[in-house]
Amino acid sequence: MKVLLVNTSEQTGGAAIAASRLMHALNNHNVQTHMLVRDKQTDNPNVIKVRNPLMRAKFVAERAEIFAINRSRENLWAIDAGTHGMDITKLREFEEADLVHLHWTNQGMLSLDDIAKILKTGKPVVWTMHDMWPITGICHHAKECENWLSHCHDCRMLMRPSERDLSYRVFENKVNTYAQGKIHFVACSEWLCKLAYQAPLTKGHEVVSIPNAIDTNFYVPGDKQAARERLGLPRNKRLLLFVALKATDKNKGIDYLIKATHIIAERYPEWISQLGVIPVGLEADTLKDAFACSCFPQEYVKDVSRMRDLYQAADLLVMPTLMDNLPNTIVEAQACALPCVGFNIGGLPQMIKDGLNGYLARYKDADHFAELTLGTLIDEHYQKFCLRAHQMAESTYSEQAVAEKHIQLYESALASSAVAI
Repeated sequence: MKVLLVNTSEQTGGAAIAASRLMHALNNHNVQTHMLVRDKQTDNPNVIKVRNPLMRAKFVAERAEIFAINRSRENLWAIDAGTHGMDITKLREFEEADLVHLHWTNQGMLSLDDIAKILKTGKPVVWTMHDMWPITGICHHAKECENWLSHCHDCRMLMRPSERDLSYRVFENKVNTYAQGKIHFVACSEWLCKLAYQAPLTKGHEVVSIPNAIDTNFYVPGDKQAARERLGLPRNKRLLLFVALKATDKNKGIDYLIKATHIIAERYPEWISQLGVIPVGLEADTLKDAFACSCFPQEYVKDVSRMRDLYQAADLLVMPTLMDNLPNTIVEAQACALPCVGFNIGGLPQMIKDGLNGYLARYKDADHFAELTLGTLIDEHYQKFCLRAHQMAESTYSEQAVAEKHIQLYESALASSAVAI
């Protein structure tokens, strides 16, 4: 079986990391797998960079069109019209593939017209949803809006919403695109799977839930003090780890974490001197003085060994994200025996079993988040939280478990495609 994965980037972003790990897992299970990308960051021979000098220009043009519609940078990256991309059906890698597996292909990698061309070839198509974009008109996360449950229109993310605005037109385009063939949608979380089941855009297509894979032979528990020494972190503090591509991203809930530390300082002053926060991500240095406790900022970490050290060095992963699917960060942390506290939102309840390997705070409730954060650290069963976190990662997210589920889906998709022919 030959499989072609398609993603905009090889390594940047959660979807890229998930797709790269899946490629590795499938190749280790005798499935010949390549990954087609616009942005290649390594010398991996299994990753193919699309050689099209116009792709970057198309990406810029698409963003310019959205800016022109909104006349503002607001929501510039929160929406995508799927109007620009590249026809990959003539590439050798596509022609040789038995099955095509799409991942996150926005921002100029594939347009909806390009996806229609892929479907028209008759090759089985699997599409992993890393956010809500495949089932909405233009947004990656619908938040409180429910228009996508019928037909997008009057989009709140547009400056001038109307009955037949951009969201309406793109929704119509998706209806026509998806009608060109059968799509086997994969949701990374049970939360997103439930949404996809309700979506009119998935009617007539298959929807399954398969989590992202991680290498549980690499992400493992380690010597906490040794990891802290390698990173130059204090040995005598209880360290809270916060990870995001951009540490100041409000959608990742950084404001709630900052507020939570101040609440702890007010209510439990005897504890605040023992706490430290490690914010990881772009602009992390700007947060140095934001917390009520010590802060040890780490700029965006590309080195996976250093990231593993951070998981092993910390006492608790804090994830006050306001919208998320199935964050790789939580799985990696759990594999390193690190418990997590997060908000009860998106795919987090699937990963954090309340009272077993962490806790779920009430959504956007900084008080509750603060109480659970400190409570987890001082809980007499803290070591059991660590053990259960590690056990869950190994049993649910290992490369073997996830690869086997994908192979079953691929075989089923190939079989149904053969019957249709």
